[in-house]
Amino acid sequence: MGVDLGLDGRQALVTAASKGLGRACAEALSAEGAKVFISSRDATAIESTGKAISAAGWQAADVSKAVDLEALVKAALANLGGLDILVVNAGGPPPGTFQTTPLESWDVAFELTLMSAVRLVHASLPYLKRSGQGRIVFITSISVRQPIPNIALSNSLRAAVTGLAKTLSHELAPDAITVNCLAPDKILTDRIRQIAAASGLNVEEHLKRMAAGSPMGRFGDPSEFGAACAFLCSRQAGYITGQTLGIDGGDLVGVH
Repeated sequence: MGVDLGLDGRQALVTAASKGLGRACAEALSAEGAKVFISSRDATAIESTGKAISAAGWQAADVSKAVDLEALVKAALANLGGLDILVVNAGGPPPGTFQTTPLESWDVAFELTLMSAVRLVHASLPYLKRSGQGRIVFITSISVRQPIPNIALSNSLRAAVTGLAKTLSHELAPDAITVNCLAPDKILTDRIRQIAAASGLNVEEHLKRMAAGSPMGRFGDPSEFGAACAFLCSRQAGYITGQTLGIDGGDLVGVH
């Protein structure tokens, strides 16, 4: 008999969910019986994904725009009737070193990576407090513990999201809301291909080298990441908060 995660009927909003890690999380929650509302900048892609994973609803939204986020949360609440789970995800900022990154790109990445998280939590918090079992999961990166070459924007701003999560975990604990981060590395998604392409090397060869460099000798599957997200949103994870869980196949070399 399988473990009941207690997610049946729970109401979840997952952003940047048309593909990759966001979709994996939405799919895992939906498979456990949660009512999932999803978003993406691509209206066609989010509709296709919504139908494929039996989502309760979907809406196109650019999480870097405050007006889109306000409309998104309103649409999710109207569709779901409440909110128990918020999975905060956004497409990664463009790769590049500090020296090759234009100064104006920092403002764009700030809105995309950090302020999208701030605004989503701010808009969702009154409803999560009513849940009695609220869950916030931020999708970050293993780079918050071990910076990755050639992604200066992501290294910097995802670390800021981690600081936000830790702050919120203390502040929201009395409301029975847990706040955690999932930090992926070498999960085979389009983002990994983008980083491989930015290396200037042959993409497929670079991907093979990346996979071989993992202690497990392979990339992780998005479904493995989604399963971890579902657990953090579960009834069983009610005493886990303020943590960053690496989904990295053992790639992180640090001891914390």
